[in-house]
Amino acid sequence: MDNIVLLLLIVGIICVLLSFLFGRSSHKQADEIENISISLHQETNQLKKRLKAVEEELMIGVSHVNPSNVVKTKTKPVHEIIVNQILSLHAQGYSIADISKRSSLSTEEVSEVLRVRGAR
Repeated sequence: MDNIVLLLLIVGIICVLLSFLFGRSSHKQADEIENISISLHQETNQLKKRLKAVEEELMIGVSHVNPSNVVKTKTKPVHEIIVNQILSLHAQGYSIADISKRSSLSTEEVSEVLRVRGAR
């Protein structure tokens, strides 16, 4: 009976010592995961700030567009960026149908933009 108690006591002490040794490595892993989580959170916040700045620039760019530069078709005005895209594609030799597909405008609108800008 004394041997069993002594054996259980020794096994218990060994288990306690092993828990200290292996417990530290799990703390290191937890710290690494926490550091990765913090860096990911910081990068996400930086991306959100950059995205917000880009959105603000786009909103400023849209609100300060010179109305004389915007081509107006019969249905709706075409933004200057799309007009430049149409002119560039036309200069590269794309057909009006291809330009229409790429710019999400009808062929009539593309033709009108090219006519107004003197490209046709």
